[in-house]
Amino acid sequence: SLSFLKKKQGKPRPKVTWSKEGQPLDPKQVSFRTSEIDTIIFIRSAERAHSGKYGLSVQIENMEDTATINIRIVEKPGPPQAVSVKEVWGFNAFVEWLPPKDNGNSEITGYTIQKADKKTMEWFTVFEHNRQTQCTISDLIMGNEYYFRVFSENICGLSENPTVSKNTAVIQKTVYKPLDYKERDVNMPPKFLTPLIDRTVVAGYSTALNCAVRGFPKPKVIWMKNKMEIRDDPKFIMKHNQGVLTLNIRKPSPFDGGTYTCKAINELGEAEVDCRLEVRVPQ
Repeated sequence: SLSFLKKKQGKPRPKVTWSKEGQPLDPKQVSFRTSEIDTIIFIRSAERAHSGKYGLSVQIENMEDTATINIRIVEKPGPPQAVSVKEVWGFNAFVEWLPPKDNGNSEITGYTIQKADKKTMEWFTVFEHNRQTQCTISDLIMGNEYYFRVFSENICGLSENPTVSKNTAVIQKTVYKPLDYKERDVNMPPKFLTPLIDRTVVAGYSTALNCAVRGFPKPKVIWMKNKMEIRDDPKFIMKHNQGVLTLNIRKPSPFDGGTYTCKAINELGEAEVDCRLEVRVPQ
């Protein structure tokens, strides 16, 4: 149940009127109690239909004052739609989905992604609070076949149920040699499959920025901070594993905050993605 209190004063005793979207309240669903100094509105068993703009009018003789309260009833969201494995290469899988049909009357704040080997169907969490409707899952085991499932999340928490991918990612036992790879691969300029994501981290705790790129010939990768290339700095470790790019930042300080860019270049073109990193000092 919900209750809202508004204080008022005046003599003679004010006349109080509540409304919703300009219409009188339904006394079966919403009730209110008024004393000489305040008025309280009660909504028992609040449901989403109770969301809306509530108006309060207080009248004393020929004088009136009004107030408006916006009430939004929220609940857990529904599950995402159409979870699908879009691409598999090496030990990586690129998974994509659509937002839920029902967001629980509140903004979707992220997604939780889990993986399961088809043999055991035991679920393990890979990412939490993932803001994009896609992700690249790495370090999968050769010879295994994986399902993925995704939960939606809003201010109330995770969706009651996840959506399981309609297809699987099979991690082949044969790793292609460069020659085979070149023969079956079409030359293409770099294209980022997953972007860099804005992050806020705590000073002193190591962090990592991740994204994924495709391109043939294999792109050269450059990391930049505030448009300046990062070179030979022991604070930063760059990794490139079958298209999954990682920039590890050791024990960042507020000085390490800024805009980070990952640029991929080959003879057919170039692409870049960037993100904001904020480093906060614990209070």
